[in-house]
Amino acid sequence: MSVTKHKPATYADLEAVPPNLVAEILFGTLVTHPRPILDHAEATNALGALATGSYQFGNGGPGGWTFPIEPELHLGSHVVVPDIAGWRRERLQPQRHAAFTTIAPDWICETLSPSTEKYDRGQKRAIYAQFGVGHLWFLDPRVKSLECFVLQGNEWVLKGTFFDSDKVCAAPFDQMTFSLELLWPPDEPAAANDQSAI
Repeated sequence: MSVTKHKPATYADLEAVPPNLVAEILFGTLVTHPRPILDHAEATNALGALATGSYQFGNGGPGGWTFPIEPELHLGSHVVVPDIAGWRRERLQPQRHAAFTTIAPDWICETLSPSTEKYDRGQKRAIYAQFGVGHLWFLDPRVKSLECFVLQGNEWVLKGTFFDSDKVCAAPFDQMTFSLELLWPPDEPAAANDQSAI
């Protein structure tokens, strides 16, 4: 991840970043990083699909949520782009037709990578606490782990850590249980793609 150090970054600085990079403004500094690798993107998408099925569409869950992928959040002077964010639908209604929102999510998941982990665990976590995001999850495909935090006062409290194929049941989505291994891309090609299996 590269950091540009000058006067406080503006939105014009962010708009000038090439489209192959993700750009954010954290505490006045323009921060950029490359788009995620496929394992990262696949794990993020799988988690989003599980949450969406139960908590947006109501398949075996309560519904009532919405889950934009990589939404642009304007939180005070900060511009952040989490991997996934979730809102109770009624809270997001006033800004549904804008390119960004100033409404802090109820839940955020950051999928960790070497280029983003320092910021996800550091400055971005502090920003999310400051603006009252209730739940923060860290998904790490490199070690096949999921950490689930709840905001209590101004502090993040770790409520659960899961690995490999552990069964996950964690707030705010504790009306569903899923195997963590559903999020990890298979190490081997599917048998259907193996010509020797025909």
